[in-house]
Amino acid sequence: MSGLLKCGRFTLSLERPLIMGVVNVTPDSFSDGGLFADSAQATAHARRLIDEGADILDIGGESTRPGSAPVPVAEERRRVLPVLESLSNCGVPVAVDTRKPQLMREALAAGASMINDTNALGAAGALEAVAASDAAVCLMHMRGDPRTMQDAPAYDDVVREVRDFLRGRVAAAENAGIAPARIVVDPGFGFGKTLEHNLALLRGLSVFAGLGGALLAGLSRKSMLGRLTGRDVGDRLHASVAAALAAVQNGAHIVRVHDVAATRDALAVWNAVMRNR
Repeated sequence: MSGLLKCGRFTLSLERPLIMGVVNVTPDSFSDGGLFADSAQATAHARRLIDEGADILDIGGESTRPGSAPVPVAEERRRVLPVLESLSNCGVPVAVDTRKPQLMREALAAGASMINDTNALGAAGALEAVAASDAAVCLMHMRGDPRTMQDAPAYDDVVREVRDFLRGRVAAAENAGIAPARIVVDPGFGFGKTLEHNLALLRGLSVFAGLGGALLAGLSRKSMLGRLTGRDVGDRLHASVAAALAAVQNGAHIVRVHDVAATRDALAVWNAVMRNR
């Protein structure tokens, strides 16, 4: 791995895999909905993740689990902005996970270093909102929307189709003035994909590595891991760590995880083995 990721006032080296810690300020996220819905709880959790080794934090105020409904921007703002503001001097980049251009602009003004958009800046005004800043952006692939995305998703060639979509979104971002070093791509595991689609993407992850400045994989605790192991969402730690290692082995620069400490330890071993190879 080589290169740099520009996130606002932060510049992150991609010489080793980075860990993005998940902070869901929601009542209904698939894994930890309601655990950190209070801003003080969410802030305390975020600081624990930094202590455990998170390189980036990702704050989300709207669940995108299968079947979830959109949240009004006023409610998403109420959930996210106090946590973002309380983490203004936390020492690591803070991403805001949102599809809404209005909240993107407000979050960037409040100090967000990255926008993580499951809609890949597809909403009107989203490209312009990020381009006007110096923040990074994560462009993710999703087939449909959270309410319908798991209704029999079908592809002729999932790796090729997701790659082509992301290539187009990267081109749109660059044409809007977003530098390649600010762009992260995410194939969107579980977002309009079957288990077989997810496994094909994981096997073929290396084809996405050259599209943007960095490649992100978000597999932590997802239903595909439950399908593979037979375990409920609260008992997928070992599978999540294995999936993160598989993603890094296949080219991911960033892994988005709930369990930062366990992932950090696994990657410390992986880094030691791979160093100087």
